Amino acid sequence: MKLISAIIKPFKLDDVREAVADIGVEGLTVTEVKGFGRQKGHTELYRGAEYQVDFLPKVKLEIATQSENVDRIIEAINSAAYTGKIGDGKIFVYDLTQVVRIRTGEMDSEAI
Repeated sequence: MKLISAIIKPFKLDDVREAVADIGVEGLTVTEVKGFGRQKGHTELYRGAEYQVDFLPKVKLEIATQSENVDRIIEAINSAAYTGKIGDGKIFVYDLTQVVRIRTGEMDSEAI
């Protein structure tokens, strides 16, 4: 079992959600986050004052899945989130050692 975590641009969320739903992903978690990587933020002008925005708004998706589905999900996220510009995001894959569905007590594969 794996946990796929993807950091993407907020306006790409609907595209990514549709792409993963099309390949059979039944659930995901979305969190609004802020951060920076190579973009290093940017400068904005507000009411005549210039200020530095260090943390940019992003969206974090988390998908728990069977190991055999990882490559298809990564490809779907990557193609839907791609703009070709800096700040498109990153995808991380973690091992899941245990999953429990609270309502039923189902464990591991049955809980996903």
